[in-house]
Amino acid sequence: MNKIVKWIQKHQDVFLKISKNNYLMAIKDGFISIMPLVMFSSLMILIVQLPTLFGIVIPANAKLIMVKIYNLTMGIMGLMVAGTTAKALTGNFNRTMPEGKVINSTSTMIAAMSAFLFLAVSPDPKTGSLDVGFLGTQGLLSAFVAAFLTVNIYRFCIKKNITIRLPKEAPGTIAQSFKDIFPFAFSVLSCVLIDLISRAAVGAPFASVFQKTLTPLLKGVETYPGMCLIYGLSALFWFVGIHGPSIVMPAVTAFQLANTEANLKLFEAGQHPLHAMTNNFGNYIAAIGGTGATFIVPLVLILFMKSKQLKTVGKASFIPVLFAVNEPLLFAAPLVLNPYMFVPFILTPISNVILGKFFIDVLGMNGMIYTLPWTVPGPIGVLLNTHFQLISIIFVIIMLVMDAAIYYPFLRVYDAELVKQEQSKVQKLAEEENFESTVKEELSEKEITENQEQEQKETNHPNLTKELKVLVLCAGSGTSAQLARALNEGAKEEKMPIIANSGAYGAHYEIMANYDVVILAPQVRSFYSDMKADTDKLGIKLLATKGAEYIEMTRNPKQAVKFLLSQLDLS
Repeated sequence: MNKIVKWIQKHQDVFLKISKNNYLMAIKDGFISIMPLVMFSSLMILIVQLPTLFGIVIPANAKLIMVKIYNLTMGIMGLMVAGTTAKALTGNFNRTMPEGKVINSTSTMIAAMSAFLFLAVSPDPKTGSLDVGFLGTQGLLSAFVAAFLTVNIYRFCIKKNITIRLPKEAPGTIAQSFKDIFPFAFSVLSCVLIDLISRAAVGAPFASVFQKTLTPLLKGVETYPGMCLIYGLSALFWFVGIHGPSIVMPAVTAFQLANTEANLKLFEAGQHPLHAMTNNFGNYIAAIGGTGATFIVPLVLILFMKSKQLKTVGKASFIPVLFAVNEPLLFAAPLVLNPYMFVPFILTPISNVILGKFFIDVLGMNGMIYTLPWTVPGPIGVLLNTHFQLISIIFVIIMLVMDAAIYYPFLRVYDAELVKQEQSKVQKLAEEENFESTVKEELSEKEITENQEQEQKETNHPNLTKELKVLVLCAGSGTSAQLARALNEGAKEEKMPIIANSGAYGAHYEIMANYDVVILAPQVRSFYSDMKADTDKLGIKLLATKGAEYIEMTRNPKQAVKFLLSQLDLS
């Protein structure tokens, strides 16, 4: 086990390089943005499904309401991801755009969602009604295509100045709307063209193109390689953010149902139910706990991981994953699009297939003889479907131990990386808490006195005619609050139109555009060059401070205002 961990650690730089790819980062950030939707809708489906396992009948009206909630949250997940991924990718690209050229993230988000609809929604040729089955997780492939295509079209148009120019007198919001007409139109029309090509080439809308092309390849496959291919592909697609089961499984669903019926007849006739390729085999063995065979993962996170993030994810996802609702785990850990998780996410289902089929073919365990709900916990589902064979109990124990052994080394390396990040954050916070006292010791009384005397000798008559909004950033919004407070007090004393607020570096992206000046506290001074790329694009003045002067400014409001105005050449 340690050798495996060391091997993964040796290639850790490769994983980190892959994970920092602009497109993968955009998908990750896009998924993070919709986590409230995922968690809430997962809870709704559990409320609908769980009572039926215990013979409790939910009133039809209540069930209808909860199903509606699920359909209008998780059921439009693809649409939401198209928008959030496009917005995240826009932010990534804006850091490298030429001087004075910025992509409008709101416009790309709306354009991507509009373009996505042309890839995922199809009219019924007979009734004219719209098929919205691909608006949810099944449409994630379309969501990524729409998002990536849209943002790249916007970037190209803005770089090449392909736009409608209005007179300088036109309001900025109106000018921006006209500026975005061409890239918006090109984005939508490109997706329309992709869908038309898909229909002409394979006779199916783009959203279902994989499902259409894979169907003839997967029918009638019940060999070891065939079943490994089916469940391995399903996991592979999900790993890259495409709902694998909706693409792969329809091709074999009829075959699975026929095998389940055949197994039941064999069992009733006193013979061995020998078919492994059944629907519940996938639910309770190949994808136990959800795609990627994640049933045991939350327990591994809780018991063996050290990072707060993974322990929290384990606790939050334990119950949902128990009932095969593993989206909270997939997107919160995350497992999907996480280079560390690529091997176990695909290898575990394949290993379960081989082990399960071996137990059925060689050791005499019964194949699945019933079609039970997919929300039945995997171990219980296996026992019910095999009529509580002793060998099936042994199988479940071996399978879960094997799954834990596969996931553990990869999770351990990922956990170690998260621990480093968390320790770094804690260290920064500790530095921030001790910052003032430490610098006070280093700052001699003589220096403080000289600064105060110099301030008394000089008088400022700033030429500040309009309101100036200032954002002070530090590691955890503690030290920055001190300087922001000093600036506000100084501005009040000097009767200047200055408004200062504080924030934490890393949580400033959404609010930064609302300010005229950003001041970096000494703890985050090292991020100056990265921050400069963002502030320059927005036309914001960026200032960095040093330890002694920063502490002096937090203690002396007038000095804080003087520093700000001098840096802006307003003193």
